[in-house]
Amino acid sequence: MQKLIIHGDPGIRKGAVIEYDDEEWVCFSIHRQGDWHGPDRPQLWCTIGKPDEKDTYDRREYIPNHLDVDDIDADAVDVVRARAE
Repeated sequence: MQKLIIHGDPGIRKGAVIEYDDEEWVCFSIHRQGDWHGPDRPQLWCTIGKPDEKDTYDRREYIPNHLDVDDIDADAVDVVRARAE
């Protein structure tokens, strides 16, 4: 599980499946930043992980401050599924 900051909006919502760094990840949560004040384009602050980590996320069995953080451009994300089904 990790945090991913996406600069721009690739059109994803909670439950989306994305391909990033040659792996598929599930977006457990997405917080949109910068709509009112901030950068010239929005930023999506996502908590992503593998499908088998969903239970760990739901039970909050992790420390958010200790997750690795990476930031990428929206063009670097391949959207497999845009939202939860």
